Amino acid sequence: MRSRFKDSMLVMTTATAVAAVLWLAVRPTAGQAPPAAYRAPRTADGKPNLNGIWQALNTANWDIQDHAAQPGPFPFLLGAIGAVPAGQGVVEGNEIPYQPAAAAQKKKNFETRLTVDPLKLVSGDPEARCYLPGVPRATYLPYPFQIVQGNTNDIGVLYEFATANRVIHMGKADPIPVAAWMGHSVGRWEGETLVVDVTSLHEDTWFDRAGNFHSDALHVVERYTPLGLDTLGYEATIEDPKVFTRPWKMSMPLYRRLDKNARLLEFKCVEFAEPYMYGAISNHPEEAVKTMWPK
Repeated sequence: MRSRFKDSMLVMTTATAVAAVLWLAVRPTAGQAPPAAYRAPRTADGKPNLNGIWQALNTANWDIQDHAAQPGPFPFLLGAIGAVPAGQGVVEGNEIPYQPAAAAQKKKNFETRLTVDPLKLVSGDPEARCYLPGVPRATYLPYPFQIVQGNTNDIGVLYEFATANRVIHMGKADPIPVAAWMGHSVGRWEGETLVVDVTSLHEDTWFDRAGNFHSDALHVVERYTPLGLDTLGYEATIEDPKVFTRPWKMSMPLYRRLDKNARLLEFKCVEFAEPYMYGAISNHPEEAVKTMWPK
């Protein structure tokens, strides 16, 4: 046992030394210029080419803030399958500046995240009901999405979850008269970065499964910046004066799917949500373990 312990310590010491050497090798020295900004390939009209299938590789859909691993809502039924993986947050400073009443609502959202009430006295996580995810959550759901730049100035974004989609109108676009699940997106180029103003978002979308939410006053400014051929930097600035005391920001890398014949598939989840939402009166009553409506 002593020998095995010594061997383990030797391996750890060696690994630490190697890591330190590598860190010193890449650490910029005084006066050393930072690497030049990446310039993306161009489309036919000379704009940065963001075409491709992209995906976030993080746990933000469970919780956009730092969180430890924890059991899921039904451990006696699902065991580790429904558990929440530990994750590092994507929120700048790891703080969401809720107003006091909104902080209490966030807590209530988490406690009732799997409760369905047809009168909306209690509202569960919209993802469980297969509602369109909204912005920015659609970006970091654990499903890929596709950016399409075609022959027009406008840019299409297609999402696998619930076959959601939206159009980013490049240039001036008239506002829409009502709120929409995926909002109203107006974009512009700032050098290599695609900047998108998103407004008119439906208030019934959440930021994650932890109950982080917003109101109908939500305004999101997204920034997509190529960092390399297969990596985008994604940043979303959140502003909602009804819920938060100040604007706040989240950011994460997005990675191009390089699988052979990679393509966007379908995840039409409405039929999966019917037993959960409607219980015995759904089209699949045999799948309903129990009715989720209040007694």
